[in-house]
Amino acid sequence: MKSTAHHVAILVYDGVKLLDVAGPAEVFEEANRLGAGYRVRLLSPAGDPVTSSIGIRVAVDGAAAAEQPPGTLVLPGGDVYPRTPIGRDLVEATRALALGAGRVASVCTGAFVLGATGLLDGRRATTHWKVTHKLAERHPRTRVEPDALFVRDGTVYTSAGVSAGIDLALALVEEDHGPDLTREVARALVVYVQRSGGQSQFSAPLRGPAPKAPALRTVTDLVLADPAGRHSLTDLAGHLNMSPRHLTRLFRDELSTTPARYVESIRFDLAKSLLDQGHTATQAALLAGFPSYESLRRVFAREVSLSPAAYQRRFRTTRRDDTKGASAGEPRVRG
Repeated sequence: MKSTAHHVAILVYDGVKLLDVAGPAEVFEEANRLGAGYRVRLLSPAGDPVTSSIGIRVAVDGAAAAEQPPGTLVLPGGDVYPRTPIGRDLVEATRALALGAGRVASVCTGAFVLGATGLLDGRRATTHWKVTHKLAERHPRTRVEPDALFVRDGTVYTSAGVSAGIDLALALVEEDHGPDLTREVARALVVYVQRSGGQSQFSAPLRGPAPKAPALRTVTDLVLADPAGRHSLTDLAGHLNMSPRHLTRLFRDELSTTPARYVESIRFDLAKSLLDQGHTATQAALLAGFPSYESLRRVFAREVSLSPAAYQRRFRTTRRDDTKGASAGEPRVRG
């Protein structure tokens, strides 16, 4: 039996990036298959269909003004911002929905729309790394964190570009339904087990080129979907009925690394994520798939010249006591 319905409104507009819409929507819908009760509706300022950034027309369920306050409001990004001024109709539609929303979230340059309503004043926020400096210039009262995947400040969430919207949606699902259901959603979508907001926009899966060989993509997807799984060279090669030597050659030719070092880099990112979420270093090592705390410590020393505990003290920045500070509580918008 599904839980009580949670209304999610996604506000779209001409020029919206389609993946910023579809990624979070798919996360919520996959959660529904596992027992959640999200009711996702696409809205536009006037209730008219919109044209996405790639020219695909997007039908909507209604106009923002006719909608009841949602439990979650999502503002996807688009290539049009910040290149062009944000239309008054979009600002007013966002303001109307945000006033009664339980929480408000933006994906990529959707942060510029939130900023135009005043929702980001006095808050921490992020957006796509290419335009974080523009967000800071346009909204000097906002503390922009340029290298976070997503940032939560009170009931307002902002995320980096494109795929980070999926990470943010997974975080919202975890907030509502806990880590077990969320982990199953991530597995079903074959995405990286939830990356925390404090993780760098330039983490291992994002730094290098995507594999061209289908066999290599199969292996990297397998590791990304379950970093803590059994991923020895023999195990990975066995999934493809391929010799370990040939798989090693594929990794070196396309990714300039070895299978073992690739797995280690993904586990390193997951361990950082777990530390950001408050797990101890020993727990992070176990959950990320490292054979021991000592093996995790050696990787941290090599990669960031810090112990896991020191890293956690220095970089755990996206979670804070939301009961403190002026920004806690309901979203605030300019009148």
